[in-house]
Amino acid sequence: MNRVLARTGVAYPIVQAPMGWIARSQLDSAVSNAGGLGIIETSSGEVDQCLAEIARMKELTDKPFGVNLPILFIREPRIVDLVAASGVKFVTTSAGSPDKLLPTLKAAGLIVYDVVPNLSSALKAVEAGVDGLIVEGGEGGGFKNPDDVSTLVLLQGVRERTDVPIIAAGGICDGRGMAAFALGAEGIQMGTRFVSAAESPVHRNYKQAIIDSDDTGTVMLNRKSTPCVRALRTERAKAIDRAGSFDRAIFKSVKDVYFGGDMEASLALAGQTVGLIHEVLPVAEIISRTVGGFHEIRRAQGERSLAGAF
Repeated sequence: MNRVLARTGVAYPIVQAPMGWIARSQLDSAVSNAGGLGIIETSSGEVDQCLAEIARMKELTDKPFGVNLPILFIREPRIVDLVAASGVKFVTTSAGSPDKLLPTLKAAGLIVYDVVPNLSSALKAVEAGVDGLIVEGGEGGGFKNPDDVSTLVLLQGVRERTDVPIIAAGGICDGRGMAAFALGAEGIQMGTRFVSAAESPVHRNYKQAIIDSDDTGTVMLNRKSTPCVRALRTERAKAIDRAGSFDRAIFKSVKDVYFGGDMEASLALAGQTVGLIHEVLPVAEIISRTVGGFHEIRRAQGERSLAGAF
């Protein structure tokens, strides 16, 4: 049996990435109601608002959902205890080692998956006692490891060395991407695809910029410093790329991008799947098309395999 489904209770092993300020109840409830797993963000640092969003989720859906705890960005330690006591059953950890958080989370009976960018981090997380991994390649948007490994290679390496459930992330936005199951995954995580969804709270300019981008429409910035991010190749991003680095104070105006529609106000975080996203769709249709496309590919592959053909 698929272990991601068994442990989460969702209909489809499709997880929505916890994008800061974006991954809140409006979008997350749509994902959970459509059979996926919505994940509430806490990377914004707005503890009380994030807790209110968890409470709001319980009003908007009776389906499972989870919460993300980004270790590097936890400004108030109380968030860990508050999330553990909130009644959620699934937590993802990211941006650092989950070691210190695991005792609290596991004592509360939570299922914990850690987001890892490389094999070394995966092995350490498994040794620490996580229940599963979200294996995220450099194709994904947002904060990245500057020494990025592609999802294609990373999945194979992690599967070879571990036997825990794996959710594949980075460069996935449809049924073709979900075929990462052939590499050992039991679920997928999508971020940029859901940012561009009809229920996403971001400004229409942001969604349109995703749709208008091609396969070279994003750029990795700040590889030699921190934080390293993948963002849309806007004029501001191109200037930063030429300069070689940026001050993290740039993110103080990120809401002007997300919700004000000023695409040059800050960095518009997005993954390389922008080149594969061509229209704004409701969340339910995104999930339905992804699942349908995945099964169509698997059926065709199965038929060829039974026939001994390639």
